[in-house]
Amino acid sequence: MSISLAILIGYAIVLSLLSWKATQIQKKGSGGKVLNYLLAGQKLPTALVAVMLTGLAVGGASTVGVAEQAYNVGVSAGWYNGAWGTGGIVVGLILAAKYRRMSHRTVPEMMGAAFGSSARLIGVIAQLLIMMTITSLQYVAGGAILASMLPDIFTMNTGMLASAIVFISITLTGGYWASGLTNVVNVIVIYIGVFAALVSGFEGFGGLEAVVQALPANGTWFDPIDGIGVAIFAGWMAVMTTMACTTQAVVQISLAAKDEKTARNGFIIGGILTLPAGFLCALFGIMAAAKFPGLSNPALALPTIAANISPLVGGIFLAGLWAADVSTAVGLLMGCSTLLIQDVWKRMVTRTFSPNTELLFSRLTVFLVSACSLGLAMTVVGILKTITSALAITTSFTLLILANLYAPHLCKKSAGFWTILASLIVWGLWTYVPSSRIGPHLIYLEWIVCLIVFGLTYVLDSRPAAALLPPEIPKPAPETAVSFD
Repeated sequence: MSISLAILIGYAIVLSLLSWKATQIQKKGSGGKVLNYLLAGQKLPTALVAVMLTGLAVGGASTVGVAEQAYNVGVSAGWYNGAWGTGGIVVGLILAAKYRRMSHRTVPEMMGAAFGSSARLIGVIAQLLIMMTITSLQYVAGGAILASMLPDIFTMNTGMLASAIVFISITLTGGYWASGLTNVVNVIVIYIGVFAALVSGFEGFGGLEAVVQALPANGTWFDPIDGIGVAIFAGWMAVMTTMACTTQAVVQISLAAKDEKTARNGFIIGGILTLPAGFLCALFGIMAAAKFPGLSNPALALPTIAANISPLVGGIFLAGLWAADVSTAVGLLMGCSTLLIQDVWKRMVTRTFSPNTELLFSRLTVFLVSACSLGLAMTVVGILKTITSALAITTSFTLLILANLYAPHLCKKSAGFWTILASLIVWGLWTYVPSSRIGPHLIYLEWIVCLIVFGLTYVLDSRPAAALLPPEIPKPAPETAVSFD
């Protein structure tokens, strides 16, 4: 057995033990079986909130995907994760505590409470589209990693299947507690693996200076912005901040926190932990461009580097890369399960569930979403391009929730349905009708169209939307003691 395979098996065993431990925590929880499974009984401490966000952010797109783009444009590709981390910090500052105050469990449920049942229904469709696309990318990245580093054992397809089995097993067994506990290990393994592989890689290729000299001339390899350009940089910032505000898998982390302060602090810390990952992984793309020019598939840039370092470091790095996929996929699968149970099954089939039946259906939906996402993964090309396109759909949700919380007088009853529908139409046209593309990135067109549609509903609809949060009651001023001396 190779060292890399032995390390990977050991890592999988550790995750399995943590998942089993999570089932014990679930049984002791006081929130009920389903709340404990889907939201960890709303008892996650600050540290677990932080690693849940970091684990969700640092996935296949943040490692394999960033290195894939850095192979062509340089270190500026790392702004994908820089933007993700910025988005997490923004949510911590303005939204995480407010989400925790709400009684709702899903973003579409919020849409329904504020804008009616039609907004809730189309919200479910949009959120599932977003998260299943991202989940499929974790399978693509997992397959690429395993096939490149263990080619005698895995092909691309069997690597994706093996990744899917691990993702599903952890999620089915331990639910949201398993996601939190495994992400503690995942985040540690990710950063240890990345740092160890960078040191080993540069040493093996003769040092940083040798790598720089081998790079194609006149490139933007170490320019912080020029490689992707200002427009794409700004677009990523807009996409990732927009996404972090209202994607179900992200919002669910704040809902699982034990209180408002925990949600806020956990998001800020998680955002900070996320910031450097992309820039570190971009260095692997640069290294590959110097030493392995002409790769037929740039997505193999990072796995190719990993396959050419010492077996021990390569095994640790393999575990770290796979940890990134596990951490993201598990959180996404839990988000999809929550959506299907809360917003589809309970509304369209039956509202009365026994706790055991609801828990069973929660686990069945995890399996169903995994199977569909695995099928979608077979068609994905270009990790970052695909993921940022799908995430732009969250523009409508972010606009609606921010307006409802901070300018509720602007929100009308029909705004939810029509704004979300407009965002889906814009995404569909951009994806399938290339001649409709205006601007350097979909996110710009999404914001323009969604703002126009939202404004039209304000003018044409007289029915006010319901407020997601009641107005805060000012605290009474402390009484001042009166002296009669």
